[in-house]
Amino acid sequence: MVEFFQTWLGTGFGWFVAHLIFILLIALPVMLCMALATWVDRKVWAAMMLRRGPNVVGPIGILQPFADGLKLFLKETIVPSGANKGVFFIAPVITFVLALVAWAVIPFDAGWVLADINVGLLFLFAVSSMGVYGIIMSGWASNSKYPFLGGLRSAAQMVSYEVSIGFVIVTVVLYASSFNLTDIVESQRGNIFGIVNGHIFNPLLLPMAVVFLISALAETNRPPFDLPEAESELVAGYQIEYSSMTFALFFLGEYMNILLMCALTSILFLGGYLPPFNWEPLYLVPGLVWLFAKIVFMFFVFAWVKATVPRYRYDQLMRLGWKVFLPLSLFWVVLVSGWLVFTGHFSGGAA
Repeated sequence: MVEFFQTWLGTGFGWFVAHLIFILLIALPVMLCMALATWVDRKVWAAMMLRRGPNVVGPIGILQPFADGLKLFLKETIVPSGANKGVFFIAPVITFVLALVAWAVIPFDAGWVLADINVGLLFLFAVSSMGVYGIIMSGWASNSKYPFLGGLRSAAQMVSYEVSIGFVIVTVVLYASSFNLTDIVESQRGNIFGIVNGHIFNPLLLPMAVVFLISALAETNRPPFDLPEAESELVAGYQIEYSSMTFALFFLGEYMNILLMCALTSILFLGGYLPPFNWEPLYLVPGLVWLFAKIVFMFFVFAWVKATVPRYRYDQLMRLGWKVFLPLSLFWVVLVSGWLVFTGHFSGGAA
């Protein structure tokens, strides 16, 4: 496709148009899925609390997210009188853009990836780490104590759990011997006795999958770790002073980060675009369908946790990150690397 546009429009402009089309083919469906994810979220909570959830706008309430988006678009953007206007408006843009940029390296199927770079996992880790800046900037620029406290909480929380996520990623990279996300998915083909695709049934990596899932909840400020926006203490935290589309950008960024973590969990531990079992008829189903099904399942788990698990205290949150997950993940890196060396896993690559 790139060659076609380069022949038609010239080398430089053709390359630009082709990649712009690729970007839109990823960005537009992701934003549509994000809108539907808010509806699924509310429906799951309602079902678990024996309520109806959204059920008026459209069939079974499915158009409710679009009605909410239109309402936010038509509202007035209010800026606090003491706020730093430049930083105030840049913060939600940073959150939204970083959440969207990360999807560039996600392999939707074999060969279906916008940027198939060798350090895709490091790129994802770097982009997700920068997401905290939008929250800190919004908390500081609002010139209000509640957003400021929410921003500080988020900085401490996200940095704490990124350390654990980093060590979890190391264990997966050791198995795959690559930072490329496609290589990581392919390394899970027939991983268990040549039958099961994925690391989730690997006894060495199953504990790391659990640590990664819990850390992902903390990384995305989801319950039971939603301390930066705790309504009972901070009246919605870092985004309390935002309205209209500035609030919508935070909302979009938050849900796209959640979907990204669901996709990353699927890629690292559930086999990504591979079917659950290494059985030839299952490969007739496109890999995109398998990846989408796994993302939906992980998103259901995220919603399930929110509906059933009470919020942690802040000291419990920090203790879990620094005194439990950090030593455990560090020990597991040593255990996994030792096992792989003992079994000669690296001998082929070294040769």
